[in-house]
Amino acid sequence: MGCGASRKVVPEPPVLAWHKQKGPGQGSASGAEPGPAAVAEAAQRMQVVHFRAKFDPRVLARYDIKALIGRGSFSKVVRVEQKATKKPFAIKVMETRLKEGREACESELSVLRRVSHRYVVQLLEVFQAPNCTYLVMELATGGELFDRRAAQRSFTEQDAVRILQMVADGIRYLHTLRITHRDLKPENLLYYHPGAESKILITDFGLANSGNKRGDWSMTTLCGTPEYIAPEVLLRKPYTSAVDMWALGVITYALLSGFLPFDDESHTRLCRKILRGKYHYVGEPWPNVSHLAKDFIDKLLLLDAGHRMSAGQALDHPWVLTRAAGSSMKNLQRAISRNLRQKASPHSRSPASAQSSKSCCSDKSKRKWSKRNLGAEESSQSALL
Repeated sequence: MGCGASRKVVPEPPVLAWHKQKGPGQGSASGAEPGPAAVAEAAQRMQVVHFRAKFDPRVLARYDIKALIGRGSFSKVVRVEQKATKKPFAIKVMETRLKEGREACESELSVLRRVSHRYVVQLLEVFQAPNCTYLVMELATGGELFDRRAAQRSFTEQDAVRILQMVADGIRYLHTLRITHRDLKPENLLYYHPGAESKILITDFGLANSGNKRGDWSMTTLCGTPEYIAPEVLLRKPYTSAVDMWALGVITYALLSGFLPFDDESHTRLCRKILRGKYHYVGEPWPNVSHLAKDFIDKLLLLDAGHRMSAGQALDHPWVLTRAAGSSMKNLQRAISRNLRQKASPHSRSPASAQSSKSCCSDKSKRKWSKRNLGAEESSQSALL
């Protein structure tokens, strides 16, 4: 779960942030029934009161709670305002009463305490309590990557390169520290502010790995969000940080087209597609996408992890270095927007939907596999391995 002002999706079903709304539907002094906006405001106030009552007094002494902006199996995120400076922040409250919650908290803290980078969400302060830990973090108010994308009128390869440069730079930094994110996806890439020149922040390190006490940097745990999981993870082979680069390839494909390269309603069929590694550049807007952009994707979506581009190599790829010159000025937005609406219009499917049965922004793409919910998934994969 990231620390953004937009909705965040975690292992549990999504919870939408309450937003204050004003309008004619709020009711009137004449005794009319309150409108939806007034009800939402009242619900928000109730939530704030509820959470404030449970917060540690040390936290309340320094921060005013404003709204709930996300929740997960063992955590919730609230938007707060620092009393001394009036600056907004996010506080991630991680429940540590149960073993699973403690492990998730320790895993995230072990990463966030080590990182300090322009494109990685920053941990500012930690409060320890008997049954929970409060993580005060940067608040990203610009929204999730694809929410912002869907609202744009124009989107070119140059725009895509600018985004990918920031993400790859953040990944390179993490990998230098031997940190593997393991759940890179558009929902975990947030704009820092609503402005056009906002930077991107990599968020949500709940599944990140930073090695073990023996200095072993390989991993075997099956975790992540299914559509972005690398084939070696599904095969339960020891894997490396190259899994993040596979996820970057999936993100790039989706960013340029509005569809996922590997997608299916069935987990079993989805895994088979990933393990085959077959994807296609079919339908709009692919005829208007440069060969360099496709080469960038091809060098990331390689079944052989050893031959996949590293983050540094991605930043040195000709498509990135030239800022997608030439064909990059073609506006891809119309085709991408149409593909993003595909799930809402199942009877008007584009050719690309033969490979991707739904938009990359649909709720189904936000499922997450973690140590806590693997039982059913592992049994469904047994026929594949």
